[in-house]
Amino acid sequence: MSCELCETPGGELLWQDDRCRVVLVSDPDYPGYCRVIWRDHVKEMTDLPDASRQHLMEVVFGTEQALRQCLAPDKVNLASFGNLTPHLHWHVIPRYRDDRHFPNPIWGLPMRETDTAWQGDVTQELRDTLHTVLGQIKRT
Repeated sequence: MSCELCETPGGELLWQDDRCRVVLVSDPDYPGYCRVIWRDHVKEMTDLPDASRQHLMEVVFGTEQALRQCLAPDKVNLASFGNLTPHLHWHVIPRYRDDRHFPNPIWGLPMRETDTAWQGDVTQELRDTLHTVLGQIKRT
């Protein structure tokens, strides 16, 4: 079986350790949209041992913290679906009251057009912040 997240990074690599990686998703409507991807091909959270689940969630929460520090969004959405790609990963999406879909999920019906002119490149700042925040995770 072919798996996109086993065969490709899934976005621009921002941070990784021996168990997971954080990538930046290229989406002009959602600057800072990240995925936290488990390295091994695992389908569900309950397929992981407790310590691995804890580690993954610390990376998800650290990614949220880094996004909040760098981008000051109005809200951060966390989601883990995997219906189309059954490889364990979490979406960490900064949201703004004037973004294209707010208050709906980004996969819902758009509510407005988005003015992306203000959006600069936050990649390096986000990468640096992730390394600082996630460097504090305890190894279990």
